[in-house]
Amino acid sequence: MGTSQSREDYFSDSDYEESESGESSQYDDAQETSSSSSQSGTKTLNSLDEVDAKLKSLKLKYSTPQRPNVKNPVKLYLHIGGNTPKAKWVISDKLTSYSFVRTNKINGGNDSEDNEEESEKGVLGDGFWVLKVGSKVRAKVSTEMQLKMFGDQRRIDFVDKGVWALKFFSDSEYRKFVTEFQDRLFENVYGLKATEENKMKVYGKEFIGWVKPEVADDSMWEDADDGLDKTPESVTPVRGNRDLLEEFEELANGGVQSLTLGALDNSFLVSDLGLQVYRNYNRGIHNKGVSVRFDGGSSKIGSNSTPKKALLMRGETNMMLMSPLKDGKPQAPGVQQLDIETGKIVTEWKFEKDGTDITMRDITNDTKSSQLDPSESTFLGLDDNRLCQWDMRDRSGIVQNMVKGDSPVLHWTQGHQFSRGTNFQCFASTGDGSIVVGSLDGKIRLYSKTSMRQAKTAFPGLGSPITHVDVSYDGKWILGTTDTYLILICTLFTDKDGKTKTGFSGRMGNKIPAPRLLKLTPLDSHLAGTDNKIHGGHFSWVTENGKQERHLVATVGKFGVIWDFQQVKNSAHECYRNQQGLKSCYCYKIVLKDESIVESRFMHDKFAVTDSPEAPLVVATPMKVSSISLSGRR
Repeated sequence: MGTSQSREDYFSDSDYEESESGESSQYDDAQETSSSSSQSGTKTLNSLDEVDAKLKSLKLKYSTPQRPNVKNPVKLYLHIGGNTPKAKWVISDKLTSYSFVRTNKINGGNDSEDNEEESEKGVLGDGFWVLKVGSKVRAKVSTEMQLKMFGDQRRIDFVDKGVWALKFFSDSEYRKFVTEFQDRLFENVYGLKATEENKMKVYGKEFIGWVKPEVADDSMWEDADDGLDKTPESVTPVRGNRDLLEEFEELANGGVQSLTLGALDNSFLVSDLGLQVYRNYNRGIHNKGVSVRFDGGSSKIGSNSTPKKALLMRGETNMMLMSPLKDGKPQAPGVQQLDIETGKIVTEWKFEKDGTDITMRDITNDTKSSQLDPSESTFLGLDDNRLCQWDMRDRSGIVQNMVKGDSPVLHWTQGHQFSRGTNFQCFASTGDGSIVVGSLDGKIRLYSKTSMRQAKTAFPGLGSPITHVDVSYDGKWILGTTDTYLILICTLFTDKDGKTKTGFSGRMGNKIPAPRLLKLTPLDSHLAGTDNKIHGGHFSWVTENGKQERHLVATVGKFGVIWDFQQVKNSAHECYRNQQGLKSCYCYKIVLKDESIVESRFMHDKFAVTDSPEAPLVVATPMKVSSISLSGRR
């Protein structure tokens, strides 16, 4: 658990070439507070002046000019050794140059440096932008590069089949690169020239803070402070293995597909063999030795494959199981209702609207806490262009029973079928039943609990598809998951009467706070493995008004990654210093497993103990399930 010191902080020129021994072998990483934060006792260069002094001293030792007349000159470094004790930075090229080229293929050919074709409306032609550094780096400009900025060091790190770093010779050259990279990224994502007019076209004038974070109003991030103790600014979080305490790990029956946590007595793992039942305790979950095997007989609602979605209902005595109709496609034609006490499927429900069979790609509870309601008979459904509520009772209010012949039909109580273009992917509900929906184009829409027809607020996103979305119980915060980062959005705004509201209850106007991004460092992103897409970002779990979520968790490859929510909200947090663009937080703790993680979720807040700031974290892999407690010490 946790990973060892990666030495991502350090450049070691002397390890690469003996002639470079006059240059300092270590460059401090701006007190990096991510999973590779510096350990005490490490000798570092504490200011840019010291770095400059070291660099200037080199001029006395070489007859060759330190910086020849080269366009876009940089020094290129490569990180070697992974996360072993021998990991280090080495010089790959003492002096090289970079350029952004437009091409139709990543491996070269038809390159056009700074010569894009565009129409009168600023729409770019075919091709995409690539960053070239000498002959060693050729990477498509995208969020997959995981570019990280170190303004005080005039340095950027990124991933391209390895972990690289560029050092610039002046502040102006560093800022020029960052600005050009961000413009090229915009153009690759939207296919439009990165003009102010086109940025306004994509984001809208209400979201000027998303385009120019430096002019954004961050006051709402501070006003939303929940009053919890803030992490002292002088404290640098230590590695994950110092304040994550693994309580126990158990073998699962194999083939684990999903994790469903209960807030009462039990939690569940859905696997190829059926449903495994676990008992909830203050220190985590324990296998009860009870399992429910799924009936291998013919299903009336399509596929007999392992359910990909399990939803607890009716005081956690029932579970809705949804199996995709085809492998690789999330859509399902209906759900099976499992009685947990008897272990039997009691009903198979069909999705139908106006007499026509339809499909759903996802289901969720009406509210954050409604699974605890013994009388709950409704739940929410989502498809590419549908958002609705389903009712298991007939129009007379009587719950339908299992019948022979055709499956009973769920009643579409409210909702809307959009004509086209929504491309809904995922959704979640708040404590009061408001709904947040994430889309393929990166948009995040907020719907009030009274209407699913028109979104009260629509955030433009940053272009990356939203694969998962969660929302805080009070609706003040939204956490969107993309393949390469998490996006944290504050929904608070002040209306014309001076009242503070959320974007679920009204249009937010033109003072919308800029979002914050939660990212992995380039090294950790690279070490996460080939399956290194981030998935399943969640808040910790509360179901009471007045209680605030304390942590955020997501999964990438073999890593479970935990962020301190209060720290992310703190605008003065050291992670945000010397950044250009949207604030990005790299402070996290890592839970490392020996196989890819299926899901990482915090248990309900009621299972937190007095010596821990949070309920246990449950991490499920295909073969094991672990319960992990967070230490209460800072």
